[in-house]
Amino acid sequence: MNSKRPGTVTSPIELKQVTDLGLQIRTRRGEFLLSFEDFPWFLDAPITALRNVEEPVPGHYHWPELDVDLTDEMLAHPERFPLKSRL
Repeated sequence: MNSKRPGTVTSPIELKQVTDLGLQIRTRRGEFLLSFEDFPWFLDAPITALRNVEEPVPGHYHWPELDVDLTDEMLAHPERFPLKSRL
């Protein structure tokens, strides 16, 4: 018995796993590891908040419970978007 071919991806973004180093997500563009060092907003977030992500426009991701917005470019190249704080 053969399995059917996978269908079309219907979810624009999927949380694959959470580790001590960060979280792994899959988007239409590919899979990304978001380290807690580069994306500290996710470090203490509950799993339900991490899974609750929207794609209001293609390539723009919004986590409403965390008030975090990221783009494909930010996911692929976090070094281009360093975290800055003002004291």
